Amino acid sequence: MAAEPAAVRSGERRAAEPAAAGGLRAPVPGRCGYFVERKKRFCKMIPAQGRLFCGEHGHQEEENDRKRIPCPLDPKHTVYEDQLQKHLKKCNSREKPKPAYFVQDINAGLKDATEILDEQQLPISSLSKEELEDLIKKLKKASNGIKPILKDQMLSHQALQEALNDPKNGESAFKHLKQQASILGNMEKLHLLGPGRCFIEFGAGRGKLSHWVDIALQDAENVHFLLVERATTRFKVDGKHRKRDYIFERLQVDIQHLCLNKVPILEKEKLPVVGIGKHLCGVATDLALRCLVESYATQYDERNEEPSPKRFKSDKTDIAFNNSADERSGKNVSENWKPVAGIVIALCCHHRCQWKHYVGREFFRTVGLGPVEFNYFQRMTSWATCGMRETIIEASTVDAKSKDQNSDTEEHDQVHNRIECSSDSLQGLLTVEERKQIGRLCKLLIDQGRIKYLQQRGYNAALQYYIDSTVSLENVLLTAVPSQSSVPQPTA
Repeated sequence: MAAEPAAVRSGERRAAEPAAAGGLRAPVPGRCGYFVERKKRFCKMIPAQGRLFCGEHGHQEEENDRKRIPCPLDPKHTVYEDQLQKHLKKCNSREKPKPAYFVQDINAGLKDATEILDEQQLPISSLSKEELEDLIKKLKKASNGIKPILKDQMLSHQALQEALNDPKNGESAFKHLKQQASILGNMEKLHLLGPGRCFIEFGAGRGKLSHWVDIALQDAENVHFLLVERATTRFKVDGKHRKRDYIFERLQVDIQHLCLNKVPILEKEKLPVVGIGKHLCGVATDLALRCLVESYATQYDERNEEPSPKRFKSDKTDIAFNNSADERSGKNVSENWKPVAGIVIALCCHHRCQWKHYVGREFFRTVGLGPVEFNYFQRMTSWATCGMRETIIEASTVDAKSKDQNSDTEEHDQVHNRIECSSDSLQGLLTVEERKQIGRLCKLLIDQGRIKYLQQRGYNAALQYYIDSTVSLENVLLTAVPSQSSVPQPTA
């Protein structure tokens, strides 16, 4: 039997030595034998038949002097130096051509940060007792006249009844289904589920909300979906819709740079849009509102001074649409139409809001507040989840483990909220219940700025509880429809 190459034998020892020294398991059979020091485990890639290492670590077996260097576009992987130019042309990390609907910072708030002070970045824990008390007084004064208890709009929709009754769905899946069902129920109440519309899901993730809207619409015609998500997403549900007659398209772009007027389907069809989102994180909500209300609606009105013949009459039926073919296709025309037919967004992660993008800056100034107070209030919103907090040590451990992982869960930043609640609470000055009440008031004040923003631009906007807090602590739904509409609006 021929002796194995020395490089292979040394590679085997190199792969096996860490396992022996650290008491780790040997490489999984059929997987790469290279020990990744940074991850403290063996590489899980599959090598070619007869090889010990995968393509990334194959240089361990090379008998020649070919040198591998870190890729200049992404140093997390390496490439042979003599193949660098060829690799740069196809590397997944290369800068790709920007789509037509990418317009730099079109939905950004303040184009410069001159109004943002270094003082804003000070943690709450740096405040003295007197400063904290003064901040809370400002919060309560600014919140005068705002109803602290929102109206319950915990609805459901028959499109999800089968899934809700399926015992195969676990507790986590059931909670998401209940939230999606209530969002659809509220959309139906506002008469937003109808033909002749383009539904834009912001922060789409896997696209499950759009999936259920599609199920609810049944055979409605001339309906399109745009799923906006800046990151690549695994386990998307888009594949279930590829054989349909209408468009189910993903826009991989940050909402900050999304110009809806340049999206091909909206340029061609001139459809009224409905903006939707489930747990749209902090600043993303403000960017989405500005994208719809300012960038799209305003620019559309400027381009189309006369009513478009393709505007469709609002459908006022339930899931079972009228039998008329015109109603199903959305061919009935309304004289008083708006580019944005409605907005339904489940709010989330107020601690991720940013003053420079916040749409309620004008409202804050009218109640005597500015960027400094906003910075503290957005951090204090995490106190609203104090009831779910763990010890800071446990939370920090979980947070550290999660940094290198891409979570596919739809509930955001609970660990971050717990840490903020523990570290910024000024131990001993406030009870847990007091912190929770202050956190909720901060959330409400920030959301009230969004409501005022929409009202000033001609929308009937409201906040409501769309799900019980036992299902999700982020249980507030923002809805808005054009004020000219005859549809009855829920009150905040």
